[in-house]
Amino acid sequence: MFIQNIVIAAAEPSVYYAFEKSDLVGKSIVLLLFIFSIFTWTIMLEKGISLFRAKKASEKFIHVFRDKKYSLSILKHAKENLSPVTKVYEIGAEKLLDFYAITPDMAEFYGSARCPLKKLSTAEIESVRTALERSVSDQILRIEDKMGFLSTAVSVSPFFGLFGTVWGIMMAFIALAIQGRADIGALAPGISGALLTTVVGLIVAIPSLMGYNLLSIVIRKITVYMDNFVEEFMAKLKLEQFDIK
Repeated sequence: MFIQNIVIAAAEPSVYYAFEKSDLVGKSIVLLLFIFSIFTWTIMLEKGISLFRAKKASEKFIHVFRDKKYSLSILKHAKENLSPVTKVYEIGAEKLLDFYAITPDMAEFYGSARCPLKKLSTAEIESVRTALERSVSDQILRIEDKMGFLSTAVSVSPFFGLFGTVWGIMMAFIALAIQGRADIGALAPGISGALLTTVVGLIVAIPSLMGYNLLSIVIRKITVYMDNFVEEFMAKLKLEQFDIK
Protein backbone atom coordinates (compact mmCIF):
# COMPACT_ATOMS: atom_id res chain seq x y z
CA MET A 1 0.00 0.00 0.00
CA PHE A 2 2.81 2.39 0.91
CA ILE A 3 4.69 1.66 -2.33
CA GLN A 4 1.47 2.12 -4.29
CA ASN A 5 0.94 5.56 -2.75
CA ILE A 6 4.47 6.57 -3.72
CA VAL A 7 3.90 5.48 -7.30
CA ILE A 8 0.61 7.43 -7.46
CA ALA A 9 2.24 10.54 -5.96
CA ALA A 10 5.12 10.34 -8.44
CA ALA A 11 2.65 10.05 -11.30
CA GLU A 12 0.73 13.16 -10.21
CA PRO A 13 1.55 16.51 -11.85
CA SER A 14 4.33 18.40 -10.07
CA VAL A 15 6.90 21.13 -10.63
CA TYR A 16 9.20 18.57 -12.22
CA TYR A 17 6.34 17.56 -14.51
CA ALA A 18 6.04 21.17 -15.67
CA PHE A 19 9.81 21.35 -16.19
CA GLU A 20 9.78 18.09 -18.10
CA LYS A 21 7.06 19.37 -20.43
CA SER A 22 8.94 22.61 -21.14
CA ASP A 23 10.81 22.99 -24.42
CA LEU A 24 14.52 23.80 -24.69
CA VAL A 25 13.95 27.55 -24.29
CA GLY A 26 11.85 27.12 -21.15
CA LYS A 27 14.31 24.69 -19.57
CA SER A 28 17.22 27.00 -20.39
CA ILE A 29 15.46 29.93 -18.72
CA VAL A 30 14.68 27.88 -15.61
CA LEU A 31 18.30 26.75 -15.34
CA LEU A 32 19.54 30.31 -15.91
CA LEU A 33 17.26 31.61 -13.17
CA PHE A 34 18.44 28.83 -10.88
CA ILE A 35 22.03 29.98 -11.41
CA PHE A 36 20.90 33.56 -10.74
CA SER A 37 19.35 32.38 -7.50
CA ILE A 38 22.61 30.76 -6.33
CA PHE A 39 24.57 33.94 -7.03
CA THR A 40 22.02 36.25 -5.40
CA TRP A 41 21.81 34.19 -2.20
CA THR A 42 25.59 33.97 -2.02
CA ILE A 43 25.93 37.74 -2.40
CA MET A 44 23.14 38.48 0.08
CA LEU A 45 24.65 36.24 2.76
CA GLU A 46 28.20 37.48 2.17
CA LYS A 47 27.20 41.16 2.05
CA GLY A 48 24.80 40.79 4.94
CA ILE A 49 27.45 39.39 7.27
CA SER A 50 30.16 41.87 6.22
CA LEU A 51 27.85 44.91 6.39
CA PHE A 52 26.48 43.91 9.80
CA ARG A 53 30.00 43.62 11.16
CA ALA A 54 31.01 46.91 9.53
CA LYS A 55 28.01 48.69 11.05
CA LYS A 56 28.72 47.39 14.57
CA ALA A 57 32.44 48.16 14.31
CA SER A 58 31.69 51.67 13.02
CA GLU A 59 29.34 52.38 15.92
CA LYS A 60 31.92 51.14 18.41
CA PHE A 61 34.70 53.28 16.92
CA ILE A 62 32.53 56.41 16.84
CA HIS A 63 31.81 56.03 20.56
CA VAL A 64 35.53 55.71 21.29
CA PHE A 65 36.30 58.73 19.11
CA ARG A 66 33.76 60.89 20.92
CA ASP A 67 35.28 60.05 24.30
CA LYS A 68 38.70 61.40 23.36
CA LYS A 69 39.66 65.07 23.40
CA TYR A 70 42.20 64.90 20.56
CA SER A 71 41.56 63.02 17.34
CA LEU A 72 45.05 61.54 17.00
CA SER A 73 44.98 59.92 20.43
CA ILE A 74 43.00 56.90 19.16
CA LEU A 75 45.18 56.09 16.16
CA LYS A 76 46.45 52.91 17.81
CA HIS A 77 42.88 51.82 18.55
CA ALA A 78 41.93 52.41 14.92
CA LYS A 79 44.41 49.74 13.80
CA GLU A 80 42.39 47.17 15.75
CA ASN A 81 38.99 48.24 14.40
CA LEU A 82 38.23 47.32 10.80
CA SER A 83 35.29 49.40 9.66
CA PRO A 84 34.50 51.98 6.96
CA VAL A 85 34.50 54.79 9.54
CA THR A 86 37.93 53.69 10.74
CA LYS A 87 39.27 53.81 7.19
CA VAL A 88 37.99 57.38 6.86
CA TYR A 89 39.59 58.28 10.18
CA GLU A 90 42.96 56.82 9.19
CA ILE A 91 43.07 59.02 6.07
CA GLY A 92 42.44 62.12 8.16
CA ALA A 93 44.95 61.00 10.78
CA GLU A 94 47.63 60.46 8.13
CA LYS A 95 47.11 64.01 6.90
CA LEU A 96 47.45 65.38 10.41
CA LEU A 97 50.62 63.36 11.06
CA ASP A 98 52.14 64.87 7.93
CA PHE A 99 51.16 68.41 8.86
CA TYR A 100 52.28 68.01 12.47
CA ALA A 101 55.49 66.22 11.37
CA ILE A 102 55.14 63.49 14.00
CA THR A 103 55.32 59.69 13.80
CA PRO A 104 52.36 57.36 14.39
CA ASP A 105 54.01 56.19 17.63
CA MET A 106 53.71 59.71 19.03
CA ALA A 107 50.06 60.12 18.02
CA GLU A 108 48.68 58.91 21.36
CA PHE A 109 50.74 61.57 23.16
CA TYR A 110 49.50 64.43 20.98
CA GLY A 111 48.33 67.30 23.16
CA SER A 112 50.64 66.39 26.05
CA ALA A 113 54.01 67.79 27.07
CA ARG A 114 55.77 65.12 24.96
CA CYS A 115 53.92 66.19 21.82
CA PRO A 116 52.40 69.68 22.13
CA LEU A 117 49.61 71.02 19.93
CA LYS A 118 50.57 72.58 16.62
CA LYS A 119 48.83 75.26 14.61
CA LEU A 120 47.39 74.49 11.18
CA SER A 121 46.64 76.93 8.41
CA THR A 122 43.18 77.28 6.86
CA ALA A 123 44.42 75.56 3.69
CA GLU A 124 45.73 72.60 5.69
CA ILE A 125 42.44 72.22 7.53
CA GLU A 126 40.53 72.25 4.26
CA SER A 127 42.99 69.71 2.87
CA VAL A 128 42.10 67.38 5.75
CA ARG A 129 38.38 67.79 5.02
CA THR A 130 38.94 67.05 1.33
CA ALA A 131 40.88 63.89 2.16
CA LEU A 132 38.13 62.73 4.52
CA GLU A 133 35.37 63.33 1.98
CA ARG A 134 37.34 61.54 -0.73
CA SER A 135 37.83 58.59 1.61
CA VAL A 136 34.08 58.48 2.29
CA SER A 137 33.43 58.23 -1.45
CA ASP A 138 35.96 55.41 -1.75
CA GLN A 139 34.37 53.50 1.12
CA ILE A 140 30.88 53.90 -0.36
CA LEU A 141 32.09 52.35 -3.60
CA ARG A 142 33.61 49.48 -1.65
CA ILE A 143 30.56 48.67 0.47
CA GLU A 144 28.25 48.95 -2.54
CA ASP A 145 30.30 46.38 -4.45
CA LYS A 146 28.12 43.60 -5.98
CA MET A 147 24.92 45.46 -5.16
CA GLY A 148 24.52 46.13 -8.87
CA PHE A 149 24.20 42.40 -9.52
CA LEU A 150 21.40 42.13 -6.96
CA SER A 151 19.62 45.07 -8.52
CA THR A 152 19.95 43.45 -11.94
CA ALA A 153 18.62 40.13 -10.64
CA VAL A 154 15.59 41.89 -9.15
CA SER A 155 14.86 43.70 -12.42
CA VAL A 156 15.67 41.00 -14.95
CA SER A 157 14.39 37.78 -13.34
CA PRO A 158 10.65 38.52 -13.75
CA PHE A 159 11.24 39.52 -17.37
CA PHE A 160 13.09 36.27 -18.06
CA GLY A 161 10.17 34.42 -16.47
CA LEU A 162 7.63 36.41 -18.48
CA PHE A 163 9.55 35.77 -21.69
CA GLY A 164 9.59 32.04 -20.97
CA THR A 165 5.85 32.06 -20.28
CA VAL A 166 4.96 33.97 -23.44
CA TRP A 167 7.25 31.74 -25.49
CA GLY A 168 5.80 28.56 -23.99
CA ILE A 169 2.18 29.65 -24.51
CA MET A 170 2.97 30.65 -28.08
CA MET A 171 4.53 27.27 -28.81
CA ALA A 172 1.63 25.47 -27.12
CA PHE A 173 -0.90 27.23 -29.35
CA ILE A 174 1.25 26.60 -32.40
CA ALA A 175 1.23 22.88 -31.58
CA LEU A 176 -2.54 23.06 -31.07
CA ALA A 177 -2.98 24.76 -34.43
CA ILE A 178 -0.92 22.10 -36.15
CA GLN A 179 -3.16 19.39 -34.67
CA GLY A 180 -6.19 21.27 -35.98
CA ARG A 181 -8.39 20.63 -32.95
CA ALA A 182 -8.87 22.02 -29.44
CA ASP A 183 -7.55 19.45 -27.01
CA ILE A 184 -7.02 20.51 -23.40
CA GLY A 185 -4.96 17.38 -22.82
CA ALA A 186 -2.49 18.49 -25.47
CA LEU A 187 -2.56 22.17 -24.41
CA ALA A 188 -2.20 21.78 -20.61
CA PRO A 189 1.37 20.34 -20.50
CA GLY A 190 2.72 23.17 -22.64
CA ILE A 191 0.92 25.82 -20.56
CA SER A 192 2.18 24.32 -17.30
CA GLY A 193 5.74 24.36 -18.59
CA ALA A 194 5.29 27.94 -19.79
CA LEU A 195 3.99 29.17 -16.42
CA LEU A 196 6.88 27.50 -14.60
CA THR A 197 9.34 30.13 -15.86
CA THR A 198 7.26 32.95 -14.36
CA VAL A 199 7.07 31.12 -11.03
CA VAL A 200 10.82 30.58 -10.96
CA GLY A 201 11.43 34.18 -12.00
CA LEU A 202 9.36 35.42 -9.07
CA ILE A 203 11.06 32.99 -6.70
CA VAL A 204 14.39 34.57 -7.67
CA ALA A 205 13.18 38.18 -7.76
CA ILE A 206 11.21 38.37 -4.49
CA PRO A 207 14.02 37.28 -2.10
CA SER A 208 16.51 39.34 -4.12
CA LEU A 209 14.33 42.43 -3.77
CA MET A 210 13.94 41.92 -0.02
CA GLY A 211 17.66 41.29 0.39
CA TYR A 212 18.58 44.30 -1.73
CA ASN A 213 16.33 46.60 0.29
CA LEU A 214 17.64 45.32 3.63
CA LEU A 215 21.26 45.65 2.51
CA SER A 216 20.56 49.12 1.13
CA ILE A 217 19.25 50.21 4.53
CA VAL A 218 22.46 49.06 6.24
CA ILE A 219 24.60 50.73 3.56
CA ARG A 220 22.65 53.95 4.00
CA LYS A 221 23.24 53.85 7.77
CA ILE A 222 26.99 53.29 7.33
CA THR A 223 27.09 56.14 4.80
CA VAL A 224 25.38 58.45 7.29
CA TYR A 225 27.86 57.35 9.97
CA MET A 226 30.77 58.25 7.69
CA ASP A 227 29.31 61.62 6.65
CA ASN A 228 28.60 62.56 10.26
CA PHE A 229 32.04 61.37 11.31
CA VAL A 230 33.69 63.77 8.86
CA GLU A 231 31.85 66.66 10.50
CA GLU A 232 32.74 65.43 13.99
CA PHE A 233 36.38 64.99 13.00
CA MET A 234 36.57 68.51 11.58
CA ALA A 235 34.75 69.99 14.57
CA LYS A 236 37.19 68.31 16.95
CA LEU A 237 40.14 69.45 14.84
CA LYS A 238 38.96 73.08 14.96
CA LEU A 239 38.48 72.87 18.72
CA GLU A 240 42.04 71.58 19.00
CA GLN A 241 43.22 74.65 17.14
CA PHE A 242 41.42 76.92 19.58
CA ASP A 243 43.29 75.27 22.46
CA ILE A 244 46.60 76.45 21.02
CA LYS A 245 47.87 79.51 22.88
